[in-house]
Amino acid sequence: MPGHDGPIAVAVSGGGDSLALMHLLAGYARTHGLAAPIVLTVDHGLRPDSARDARRVAGWARKAGLKAHILSWTDAKPARGVEAAAREARYRLMGGWLARKKIATLFVGHTLDDQAETFLLRLARGSGLDGLSAMQAHAPWPVPGFGSLSVRRPLLGVGRGELRRYLTAIGQEWLDDPMNDDPAFDRVKMRRAAAALDAAGLSAARIAAAAAHLARARGALEAVTQAVLARATHVLEDGLALDAAALAAVPREVGLRALAAMLMAVGGQAYRPRFEALERLFEVIVTDRLKGGATLHGCRIAPAPRAGRHFGTGTLLVTAEKSRKKSSKNNGATSARTARRHRRAVAGQP
Repeated sequence: MPGHDGPIAVAVSGGGDSLALMHLLAGYARTHGLAAPIVLTVDHGLRPDSARDARRVAGWARKAGLKAHILSWTDAKPARGVEAAAREARYRLMGGWLARKKIATLFVGHTLDDQAETFLLRLARGSGLDGLSAMQAHAPWPVPGFGSLSVRRPLLGVGRGELRRYLTAIGQEWLDDPMNDDPAFDRVKMRRAAAALDAAGLSAARIAAAAAHLARARGALEAVTQAVLARATHVLEDGLALDAAALAAVPREVGLRALAAMLMAVGGQAYRPRFEALERLFEVIVTDRLKGGATLHGCRIAPAPRAGRHFGTGTLLVTAEKSRKKSSKNNGATSARTARRHRRAVAGQP
């Protein structure tokens, strides 16, 4: 596929976006002599017809000459937060399948309209710069536990209408999930809001462009943060040494990002700590009130002993909490090497 080597899979729900992506990827593979994408579809069990719809998707895939696999979400369904739980279940099921088959990349059919809806959803939830930044065309796996996998979104510049016209032209049906019209779901509310905004002149394309501007600002902040980490941290056998004075000297947003990156790397977490707790820890560090130490995100942060003062008297040690150290030890040398590699990446070391 463009910009990608090796076998891939494509997530297909049966909606117009993912079916269009399936056909586009299959056509590209045929034209360029590449291995055909493998179709993954999830039977979420949230509707009586979900199993039938999953079989229908698999049938369309096979008709297009592709292998298809149905993955079933059989766990008990939550009474609240169904959207978020279903999303996590989908990515966990597909992530587990990809890991077993040693396939590193999943292509998904997110579109320009999805980009705009996601921006509005996150705006309504009070998200900051990271949340409002555009979905990335190439992104890490969206749930923890699958660090070797990634997601690609090649249709972010294409609208839903264009994709459905393409499907009509090639004679491909698609499914209209009734849940996509249920106002109980937040995304449906945003979809309706987006339609009203479009009528007022604020189109999906304009909203997506705003998200892209924020993504560039985020990229710049991340570059500055990486430069700070490179000079303010030192990789240790069991964690990182931190120059507290260097952390205090940078703009607060950069310092918070740097601290979060350290905690994620040492604690082995795929997600950032809660902002309120992160900000409290940052304030304690930069005002020199850490005293005996603190814990957050699976890490212990404490003043370094005399022998470990890599940056002088203001050196702090960021190490995994004892329970996490024990878990890492039980996972063997490979886990330890992976953790050390992550810490080196955070510190900008090869």
